[in-house]
Amino acid sequence: MRRPAFYSRSPQPSQDADGLATDAAATAVPVGSAPKSPWQPGRRSFAALLVLVLALAGGGVALWPRGGQGALTQKDIDAAVLRTLQTNTLPSPAARAAEVVRPSVVRVVSYGTERATPEAKTEKRGRNMARGKAPEADPPPGAEVERGIGTGVVIIDKGVILTNLHVVAGAEKIKVTFYDGLESIAIVTGTQPENDLAVLQAQKIPDDLIAATMRSTADLMPGDQVAAVGFPFGIGPSVSAGVVSGLKRSFRSPEGKQELGNLIQFDAAANPGNSGGPLINMDGEVLGIVTAILNPTQQRTFIGIGFAMPIENAASAIGTPPF
Repeated sequence: MRRPAFYSRSPQPSQDADGLATDAAATAVPVGSAPKSPWQPGRRSFAALLVLVLALAGGGVALWPRGGQGALTQKDIDAAVLRTLQTNTLPSPAARAAEVVRPSVVRVVSYGTERATPEAKTEKRGRNMARGKAPEADPPPGAEVERGIGTGVVIIDKGVILTNLHVVAGAEKIKVTFYDGLESIAIVTGTQPENDLAVLQAQKIPDDLIAATMRSTADLMPGDQVAAVGFPFGIGPSVSAGVVSGLKRSFRSPEGKQELGNLIQFDAAANPGNSGGPLINMDGEVLGIVTAILNPTQQRTFIGIGFAMPIENAASAIGTPPF
């Protein structure tokens, strides 16, 4: 039986606008028609466990008791851990977090009539340059025209994917590529235009598809470490790390056609192609969906401020908020 989406409880209550303490995730709510799932505990740091395993697998093996020798003591373990810390380099928190979520991240490509907007032209030049082509190169005659490239994240392991609406809007065909390389046609099954969100359903999925764990943002604070995982200009999966730099921000699109609110502001690098990808904490849990970057020019390149739609808003695009 396939699992529904995972939800992870915030470890501490937050305060509402009136200053009253509230628990932002008291109960897990089932998503769609998927069976109810128990709350999944937040992933704890496994650095200490990893250090011990490395210690016992490496220099610490000699400390394991043999035959009539005395039992392994805490002092022996401490010495093995210390020696391992001095001789091995552990993966960074962002690297571990990205490894957790990476199987749930997909590449999203929309096909159709090529757009002529300045933003679309900038994205096209970026994609061409990333592939070693001339910036203004056109696709071969008869080839499918890429309207845009973005990112998505699997939230239910039946192939339900969250992404940005602007990535797939107006597309004649949508193709997603999973972590294991499997490609599939996807269809739009739901939209939330006010939050620039779309829900996709892949027609084919890997046998071992893993849904990402979603984490309430109730206890999120400026300065918390985050990472953005996606396909900037089609390159990826790529990882960039930074911190939350603000909460409850607003953003108006360059054309002035839409204003988004209640956004997470972050400083991990994001560019066209990151749109629709997950913003994660250092446990690899999805806090939001990367939605926009701030740039006073029309270049559509990152200058230090990105925005993500909180996962509470994003997951509600499939009909039921998770927290």
